[in-house]
Amino acid sequence: MSMNKTFGSTLIIAGTTIGAGMLALPLASAGLGFATATLTMLGLWGLMIYTALLMLEVHQHADQNATLHTLARQLLGRKGQLIAGFAMMFLFYSLCAAYIAGGGAQLNDKLNNWMGLNVSAQASTVIFTVMIGAVVSIGTHSVDLVNRALFTLKLVALATMLVLLAPHVQGINLVEMPVQKGLLLSALPVIFTSFGFHGSIPSIVRYVGLDMKALRKIMILGSATPLIVYVLWQITSQGVLSQPALMASTTLGTFIASLSELLHSPAVSQSVSVFADLALATSFLGVSLGLFDFMSDSLNRGTKGTARLQTALITFVPPLCFALFYPQGFIMALGFAAIALVILAIFLPVAMVKAQRRQRPAEDDSYQVRGGSVALTAATGAGILIISAQFLQMAGMIPAVG
Repeated sequence: MSMNKTFGSTLIIAGTTIGAGMLALPLASAGLGFATATLTMLGLWGLMIYTALLMLEVHQHADQNATLHTLARQLLGRKGQLIAGFAMMFLFYSLCAAYIAGGGAQLNDKLNNWMGLNVSAQASTVIFTVMIGAVVSIGTHSVDLVNRALFTLKLVALATMLVLLAPHVQGINLVEMPVQKGLLLSALPVIFTSFGFHGSIPSIVRYVGLDMKALRKIMILGSATPLIVYVLWQITSQGVLSQPALMASTTLGTFIASLSELLHSPAVSQSVSVFADLALATSFLGVSLGLFDFMSDSLNRGTKGTARLQTALITFVPPLCFALFYPQGFIMALGFAAIALVILAIFLPVAMVKAQRRQRPAEDDSYQVRGGSVALTAATGAGILIISAQFLQMAGMIPAVG
């Protein structure tokens, strides 16, 4: 198996995970303090890598081209397939609509203010969608190549942000404690969603093949990279701004403005803006690739030109329409994204592994994730906790974050 594909696939996982939502992490965890927020991230990362390895355990006994749609039908029957399909489409269409709306707005700003053109917001949104859609429609290899370039630029922008902020970190800001007990529960869905990449796993398996050693390396390194980036970002953002200042920054715009004002440096807002552009593009690539392959499998579309064009239209037109004509509808639906992700990344992998282990006794040469039934039960309990936290926050029973 080509090391080139392993490296590229690792970057796809990392690029999908490190999205524009990373910029909201300091806001969501402001009331927790750095230590509590970091421990929470470590725990949720451990949960997500565990369930990603569960997905690989399921994939080893399936066809290389199998998607979640196929796996759920084989192991959980028609009802499981319907639940998997609903969770996948709800989550990915919501994310795609948000990425299209945000990416179109950012592209419009660059075209009009940086290049001096006079392009409408709607036209910019369509252009952005066509650009990403073309890359995804060509295939995973094209996503790999484009993602490598964008991911490299994203790392440069990230390094620039960290270098500008690091000298201003104050240790006193990093020892703040949680201001309310309920905030830890409130922050769980936001932090959990920031580690979501499971929808891209079937596309990676199709691209790399059923090389379990390489796939495990891709999942672990691909998800560990965002964890390291998130910790560094939390150190600089929470270290520069005091806890009251962070909690007063209720939006990304006010957060960036607070950083720029405190440091008297427009370069900070510029580097954050560039990073947000690149983070959004790489996340959109990974998410739409997973949705494209899922829809292709669900609708029994082939890999030829006409079939791929039809799949592309089904993948990109619905979120584009929502982004153009009713953006607030899907933006509001993003509040439920964590619930769909729990179903997709926790409940379904656990259920499929349980079914597969019942059907297939352990073999000497087969891969099985450690932990047994205790770990599976613990993962399920964590998923229930995250969903409960989301509903309690929406009901106003625990404080809101972010």
